[in-house]
Amino acid sequence: MNLDIGLLGILIIVVSGVISFVVGRKLSEKRRAKKHNEKRAAELASQSRQVRRAHKRRKQ
Repeated sequence: MNLDIGLLGILIIVVSGVISFVVGRKLSEKRRAKKHNEKRAAELASQSRQVRRAHKRRKQ
């Protein structure tokens, strides 16, 4: 069994690997940002009204 992939085959494999890496990285970033935002929202919701107002005053 002779496997003659050739230069074009190797090029296609490398390009598809790079594209897969970039797409996976972007999807991972979006998922991480979404989880962070959800965690932050839950954190804010669990705080007392007084603490939320104090945070708001500090930002202004």
